[in-house]
Amino acid sequence: MQNTRQYMMAVLGIIGLVGLASSGPAQSQSTVTISLLALNDLHGHLEANAFRMSNPADRSIITTVQAGGIEALASLVKDARARNPHTLVVGAGDLVGASPLVSSLLADEPTIDALNGLGLAVSALGNHELDKGYKELLRLQHGGCTEAFDAAKACQYGAYKGAAFQYIAANVRHTDTGALLVPAYVVTTIGGVDVAFVGAVVKDTPTIVVPSGVAGLTFADEADAINSFIPELRARGIETIIVLIHQGGSATDSFDVGDCATLSGPIVDIVKRLDPTIDVVISGHTHQGYQCRVDGRLVTQGEAFGHLVTQLDLTIDTQTKDMVTVTSRNIVVDPNAFAKDAAMSAILTTARSRTAPIATRPVATLAVESLTRDATPAGESTLGDVIADAQLWATAAPAAGGAQIALMNPGGIRANLPPGGANPDRTVSYGDIFTVQPFGNSLVVMTLTGAQLKAVLEQQFDNPAPGQQRMLQISAGFTYTYDPKKAAGERVIAMQLQGKPVDPAAPYRVVVNSFLAEGGDRFTILRQGTDRLGGSLDLEAFQGYLRTMELAGTPVGAGPRNRISMVP
Repeated sequence: MQNTRQYMMAVLGIIGLVGLASSGPAQSQSTVTISLLALNDLHGHLEANAFRMSNPADRSIITTVQAGGIEALASLVKDARARNPHTLVVGAGDLVGASPLVSSLLADEPTIDALNGLGLAVSALGNHELDKGYKELLRLQHGGCTEAFDAAKACQYGAYKGAAFQYIAANVRHTDTGALLVPAYVVTTIGGVDVAFVGAVVKDTPTIVVPSGVAGLTFADEADAINSFIPELRARGIETIIVLIHQGGSATDSFDVGDCATLSGPIVDIVKRLDPTIDVVISGHTHQGYQCRVDGRLVTQGEAFGHLVTQLDLTIDTQTKDMVTVTSRNIVVDPNAFAKDAAMSAILTTARSRTAPIATRPVATLAVESLTRDATPAGESTLGDVIADAQLWATAAPAAGGAQIALMNPGGIRANLPPGGANPDRTVSYGDIFTVQPFGNSLVVMTLTGAQLKAVLEQQFDNPAPGQQRMLQISAGFTYTYDPKKAAGERVIAMQLQGKPVDPAAPYRVVVNSFLAEGGDRFTILRQGTDRLGGSLDLEAFQGYLRTMELAGTPVGAGPRNRISMVP
């Protein structure tokens, strides 16, 4: 087996990074080549982090390497601009939100500062930009401190002046006035050509963020909203139109395979319905790397967390302003291949200094090196079990709500514990657990009947996209079996609590986080829960449980993952 450094260089050479040293794209008097460097789903990852990637020589070999980080990313961007001055950095959403502590504890202002430093021109709005509500999004866009969602975090990084780039979304409007929340598009003149970027965010955003944060907003169909602005752009004489959309899919081809034909998921239907004058679609949301064609149109995504940058080279006729050709490649952001950018290092130094005292504080020692999000075929993960157990532990006492069952959404578990991989001393820090659960949700205990509990579990199978599973993680003592072959509403065939069948008519005390309690992730049945009692933050329950178990002499380890069973 090659060592990590050799492996990374082999991959980079195959996907074309070695070619970055070559001269710029060929030009003629009749055409100009514009380069786009696209980011998506950065989620405030300012530092390099673990990236699982396949070996291009043998796809069956998966290796974990370090990739990303703003220091390397900035150098990559500078190199690209040196080769072609007609280069723009663009985004496809979720650049902030669900971020590691070094960014999140400072209201994601360091990440916005870094994106400003990269020269990001425009980004689609992502659902995670709305995690704290649309008013916090507008503060991130325009700057200021007094209107912050969390005054204890805002402007602790420094005076906050806002994003120098523009968020765009054609499909989000204020319900009462019909006014757009942010502009639908941005037009940029580069290389003597006007290029339009039209944005959209996943239309299901109200079901995957805290609903109260987007109350008063309407989210329209992505394709319909984008298409509605095309006549306006064409009337301005704009022929090169790029879509930046926070919705995606998945492909069976690897991220480095160009012009693939294996893309599936919601993005395919959207692209097929887009106006034919739209040239390219840069997507996000599903954390997948691909460069595919849908009805001949290029659709790309650069995985997540800054691991990849998608470079798209557009050759444009300077007379007609039409795009002639477009090529793409997904570039691994190898921190060993680029010099550290001094300005980005300064951002990291400041952010770390503000957060290090909290981030490095030890929380507990585990019985194993790590707890993973890897799920069984039935959908149960080791880390999911532990988090559900922690939430039950925090709310089981009568005064805390008398919870009997805990349910945890897998989308709220953002990383393995610890996120960095090898952990020989088995110690986890506050920064580690914050990265796993960064949303700051509170716990809510409610009463559900057995029938309602079953209805909640049935909603797990209403998956909005292939490759995404919404199997709720459950606490010890509660088990159930499901048959995926049965009809919708009839898949859960047995539920037991402490070894006894769940009675459809009996009341049960169930604890969930506040996101789920409002019907997040389409678990709308949870809105029917009665006798609600609010509790501590999910992160406080998590760290308290880990610490208590260690002090009791039974540090948390990896369980058998036998709570959820699936009929084969």
